[in-house]
Amino acid sequence: MKHVVLLCGGRSAEHEVSLVSVQFVMKKLDKQQFRVSVLGINKDGSTMSAAELRAGLQGGAWKGIEFPEVDGWISFLQKLNPDTAIVFPVLHGPFGEDGTVQGVLEVLDLPYVGASVGGSAVGMNKAYCKAIFRSAGLPVLPALTTDLEGWKKSASTILGRISGELSFPLFVKPVNMGSSVGISRCLDRDELRAGIEKALDYDDFVLIEQGVDAREIEVSVLGSLDPKVSVPGEIIPDDVFYSYEAKYISDSSRLVIPAQLDSEQAEEIRGLAVQVFKVLQLEGMARIDFLLEKETGAIWVNEPNTIPGFTDISMYPKLWEATGLPADQLLSELVEVGVQRYRRRSRLKVDR
Repeated sequence: MKHVVLLCGGRSAEHEVSLVSVQFVMKKLDKQQFRVSVLGINKDGSTMSAAELRAGLQGGAWKGIEFPEVDGWISFLQKLNPDTAIVFPVLHGPFGEDGTVQGVLEVLDLPYVGASVGGSAVGMNKAYCKAIFRSAGLPVLPALTTDLEGWKKSASTILGRISGELSFPLFVKPVNMGSSVGISRCLDRDELRAGIEKALDYDDFVLIEQGVDAREIEVSVLGSLDPKVSVPGEIIPDDVFYSYEAKYISDSSRLVIPAQLDSEQAEEIRGLAVQVFKVLQLEGMARIDFLLEKETGAIWVNEPNTIPGFTDISMYPKLWEATGLPADQLLSELVEVGVQRYRRRSRLKVDR
């Protein structure tokens, strides 16, 4: 029986989302197939006690789930046998989805679920993604970036440049953040200034992107070097965009699965999702988000999410369920992909 160790919480503004996601994974993992342990990471990087973790999960008895009482989550991982255990990071945002935890797992020589260090780091960085997509010929909206130091020195110049090269509405986003945290939709120069200030609360780098009147289409990808793609789904948010509250708190946004697309649009989006997955060298899982412009029908790649939400209202598992892969089988496949990737990578030479 493979030992699956779930990591949750984390040093991120998405800490609470992680605790919701891990409850779904805990519930859906096949306990007949896997031994399941859960480790929690506090916002300061320390290890949550078993009591703290149970309280944070608010999940009751959790039959069949182990909550080990450990001195430190890294010291616990150090004792795992890579032949019998695999780590499943259910960590959203910085210090979990951005390659940092994946680097720890590589150093410890442990198999894990999800993208590698490089794929995680690049997938998390919106500015890097845009540059790579452009170089690969993938369709992306015009965007500019700024950083904390540049903004402090010449905010007016930066605002002038943005106003000269892009047009309102604009979306302002922290470069390294997910779950729509720190994102603003700006309709004028004052809102743009406030949006940049808000984004700089979450990251030192900010992306300012051209807004379009578009439908929000999402696709789930699963696998490794030859990935599978789900049917597309559509988000119809209850606000002007799919905010943090709409994703995880409110249930008033609608998910349309499958998305109402013609066959040509659906296949183009699914094909683009595979290209994104491959050009970023992702593995395991990713939800790829697209914008379908209402007036022109143009399809734009928005961004990947390498550790997408796993909640009862999250698109990643819902899209796979609609494609014929229920959550328990999806999670089993994700574990198997991680095991096979570890075995494949273990064959590589480490000397000349």
